[in-house]
Amino acid sequence: MTPSDYEFLRKMLKARSGLMLSADKHYLVESRLLPIARRQGLANLTGLVAKLKRADSEPLTVEVVEAMTTNESLFFRDKTPFDQFRDHIIPSLLEARAATQRIRIWCAAASTGQEPYTLAICLKEMGQLLKGWRIDIVATDINTEVLEKARSGIFSQFEVQRGLPVMMLIKYFSQVGEMWQIAPEMRAMVKFRPLNLLGDFSSLGRFDVVFCRNVLIYFDQETKIDVLNRIDKVTERDGFLALGGAETVVGLTSAFKPVADKRGLYIPNMARASQSESNVIRLLPAAQRLAGGAR
Repeated sequence: MTPSDYEFLRKMLKARSGLMLSADKHYLVESRLLPIARRQGLANLTGLVAKLKRADSEPLTVEVVEAMTTNESLFFRDKTPFDQFRDHIIPSLLEARAATQRIRIWCAAASTGQEPYTLAICLKEMGQLLKGWRIDIVATDINTEVLEKARSGIFSQFEVQRGLPVMMLIKYFSQVGEMWQIAPEMRAMVKFRPLNLLGDFSSLGRFDVVFCRNVLIYFDQETKIDVLNRIDKVTERDGFLALGGAETVVGLTSAFKPVADKRGLYIPNMARASQSESNVIRLLPAAQRLAGGAR
């Protein structure tokens, strides 16, 4: 692969998915894209890049982007966010949503489904506490291939051994040959949808909880700011945002602020919203005077 080939792939991946590849990731690109090149009957990545530059390359481009955006996932990953979900987020929302008895959750980078299914397990473990409540989990990812796997709810022995307690495996999964499938009632709790975070996601509606973990780390600063500010617009004012352990809103946006003593957990910055509202009110008299003078 020539330097110009690598630069083409870097720019294409940034434009299509937000993925930022550093200059030293040749090995990662080759390991993920050489199998695609060989399936196309090409000897190397130079041939693959040449094919990607053709006018009819869209299906191949999608395949390349999906190969490069496949990220690792496991059940109860990092544990802390799920403890916070059980002990802080849900209790807060049970009080705040007592009138409607409805909670909406968005997993913004669901990958093969371990994160949304972990949330579903956490909710099931709360038992009678949530009786009568409607809880929607919307799980999205740019990669349609991993979403198909997620919808099936089928995982290997290796995958279920990573982070999933044995008692929960027995309780919520059934063995299918050498694989394990999560129970139908758990699969029914999660709605999987393809979504590119670089695009408009306002059509998803508003959410009480947004899990957007371990995806912002792949974006440049400008893209991080844009995505966070648009997440703010679909997050309820008393809702929550959970980021990965290596991610933060600090220095990027004032739309959210950290929750004290809750690593990786953020809430909408109401002071910022109040300031915006006061600015509008302060401008109204002047706007009304101008409108009056125009009559």
